[in-house]
Amino acid sequence: MFVPLHDSTPLKVIRFQAVTLTIIALNVVMYLATGAYASEQVLALIATGWGVVPGEITGLSPPVYSYEPVPEPFTLITYQFLHGGWWHLISNMLFLWVFADNIEDAYGHVAFALLYLTCGVLAALAHVLTMPYSGAPLVGASGAVSGILGSYIVLFPRARVWILLFLRLPLRIGALWVLGGWFGLQVFSWWLERNSETGIAWGAHVGGFIAGAAITYAVRRRLWMRLEA
Repeated sequence: MFVPLHDSTPLKVIRFQAVTLTIIALNVVMYLATGAYASEQVLALIATGWGVVPGEITGLSPPVYSYEPVPEPFTLITYQFLHGGWWHLISNMLFLWVFADNIEDAYGHVAFALLYLTCGVLAALAHVLTMPYSGAPLVGASGAVSGILGSYIVLFPRARVWILLFLRLPLRIGALWVLGGWFGLQVFSWWLERNSETGIAWGAHVGGFIAGAAITYAVRRRLWMRLEA
């Protein structure tokens, strides 16, 4: 287990990662405003109403609650701004803060926002595809953040990243090894727990990462030209 602390890639085009900070702020505000931390009952109600429930998306399972504040397809967006706990929120936002600034720099503010939301949607759909009957709600920015990690490994594989291994050992490692190892762990965990509901959406992590890497790989030359201009 590790947490990222800092990377070695400076900003070249934008002055500040405004969209990244806005996304982080929205996630924190939504967590506090919804009161999801208040109790398990409140969290369950919010998660099933605003989160992605695979069985409801596919129509293969009946709704757990009658509370449906938005049409089910809209939850592919709203789920990205909800979290199940403080550690869930903090870990996602820390990964986003460390890696997203350079992706925002490469894409530009508007295109970065679209990339982030698109990866989140595709990550949720990957989760739905792997668990079409599940009645457990999916919440969290993990899928969208995974897409940013996939984008980073395509654009900056040689960057150096400071991480805290096992939450106590600081190391400076190449991004290819850090993010490649992280992705390998997600794939292994998804395969190991593919027939169970553990509360961690490994399929969304894998799907988001692949989506971000694939989209960025398709436009990588244009992005490199923007950074080198």
